Amino acid sequence: MGRGRQKAKHTKVARELKYFSPNTDLSALEKEIGHVSEGDEFVDKWADLYPDDEDEESEAAASA
Repeated sequence: MGRGRQKAKHTKVARELKYFSPNTDLSALEKEIGHVSEGDEFVDKWADLYPDDEDEESEAAASA
């Protein structure tokens, strides 16, 4: 006894979570992910840390 009540509680919680839809602040989300407008160009801030694959392939082909 008691398992039915526990299962009913879990089912109720799962149903509430499934159909819960909080209000989303889209402007805050846009700021957080760093929205780029159409006029801006994407700049890869990590590009200088790693060599390009194309450079390695051209060096390997030149030395072969």
